[in-house]
Amino acid sequence: MPATTPQQGTPPHHHHDPSRADSKLVAEANEILQGTSKKGFIARILPFMGPAFIASVAYVDPGNFATNISGGAQFGYLLLWVIIGSNLMAMLIQTLAAKLGIATGHNLAEHCRLKYRHRTTVALWILMELVAMATDLAEFLGAAVGFNLLFGIPLWLAAILTGIATFIILALERYGFRSLEAVITGFVSAIAISYIIEIFLGKPDWTQVAHHAFLPEFNGSASILLAAGILGATVMPHAIYLHSSLTQHRVVVKEPALLKKLFRYEIVDVVVAMGVASLVNGAMLIMSAATFHAQGLTQVGTLEEAYKTLEPLLGKAASWVFAISLLFSGLSSASVGTMAGQIIMQGFMNFEIPVWLRRIITMIPSIVIIALGVDPTKALVISQVLLSFGLPFAIIPLISFTSNKKLMGVLVNKRSTKALAMLAAGIILVLNVYLLYMTFAGG
Repeated sequence: MPATTPQQGTPPHHHHDPSRADSKLVAEANEILQGTSKKGFIARILPFMGPAFIASVAYVDPGNFATNISGGAQFGYLLLWVIIGSNLMAMLIQTLAAKLGIATGHNLAEHCRLKYRHRTTVALWILMELVAMATDLAEFLGAAVGFNLLFGIPLWLAAILTGIATFIILALERYGFRSLEAVITGFVSAIAISYIIEIFLGKPDWTQVAHHAFLPEFNGSASILLAAGILGATVMPHAIYLHSSLTQHRVVVKEPALLKKLFRYEIVDVVVAMGVASLVNGAMLIMSAATFHAQGLTQVGTLEEAYKTLEPLLGKAASWVFAISLLFSGLSSASVGTMAGQIIMQGFMNFEIPVWLRRIITMIPSIVIIALGVDPTKALVISQVLLSFGLPFAIIPLISFTSNKKLMGVLVNKRSTKALAMLAAGIILVLNVYLLYMTFAGG
């Protein structure tokens, strides 16, 4: 198998001396793969869990809050199937991303640099930087709105606080990947618990939930537009680049049999993490349908409205839980967005700038937009549209690399996998073209 070590001239990445916890974890993972571990099933899975949880943060970020709440308020339970479909596509795509890192020791951005002409690589890099900034905008806005709702802090100040908090979270990387994975997983769990509480308070109509979860339906062009937004907010380009880098140096094995085994454990990681994210997204839409749509409040478009409207409908606790989950979502996803930004710059262009500078560059557009007083939810929805345009440029290279036998060895895509991935890419492309058309033809 080619190049398991980074190419000559590639700066070592976001790689610190492995902490004791990390070394112990990698040793445990190797024992399990070799078959010498005596542990039970759950204990055997644990060392492989983590990368997909970090990537899954992108699936419960504030952009998802905005699209899911608008979707539920406007159309009730109608678009629930879109969330389920999007998450199934996300599972497939994130599995391919994890597999690319495991099989080749390179991430997606590095493969683009090594395989494509310089001009193509630069174009892809610029596009992905824009996507990273759009992503960061969504995340900063979400966290800022969370701070604002909970503590009454003005949005611009809340945005600066978010920046500081993100710096602190990312500093954990110094202590190895396990501590960062643990904190991010904690955030995701807090968001999930918040929504379990919201659903109990909202008392949804479960027969409607079951009906719309599996029956594809639309209701006019506005619902198709929202469906495209939900898809854009769910399957995210930066999460694909990030996931391929989270697995590239985590547990390194060369033997074909061990690679296959490692990949099977990674699938468990993806299915569990994306499953949780899927349930959280479904819960957001169900909560919005059960509270806002059921009361005839179909125009709850903004996060602030959602917060204010929840209180009279479900009581103060509900609005607090909502604001806390939004804050956690914004903080964790802003951190993950930054990690992705570092990987994109390093992988495509083979150069690194200091992390603090990279962080500030990505933050500035968000803070400026917030300071100018742009409507946060509108900015969120537009950023989601921008993200869905970036998707084909992550998915198409990913499918082409993971279908390349010379690169992937035993982990090359099966025919059925490739067909499913192409189908997902096709659906995403069609929805994007429709989005463009509706946006500019003023449909």
